[in-house]
Amino acid sequence: MSQPPLSIEAEAQQVLDELWNEELIPFPLSVGKVIKVADEYTIHFHDARMRTVDVQADEDHPFKDAVRAAVLARVAKLSGPLKNWPKT
Repeated sequence: MSQPPLSIEAEAQQVLDELWNEELIPFPLSVGKVIKVADEYTIHFHDARMRTVDVQADEDHPFKDAVRAAVLARVAKLSGPLKNWPKT
């Protein structure tokens, strides 16, 4: 039997979990809600350091890829010490 499709929130959370596990974002994020207006999604997080990210909907690219790109772009704009990364 096939699995039912994931909700948009669950898909976004999977991306966030992957980014955290890959150490590409400096702190874990959890999705609060996702709002869609026209061709853009706004993902609201349960975090004061980064409250939202806007994701452009595009039929040519999967939603997960768009979320990944938007979150990485948003994190790149953050400044200051966000996490003590392990020393290698």
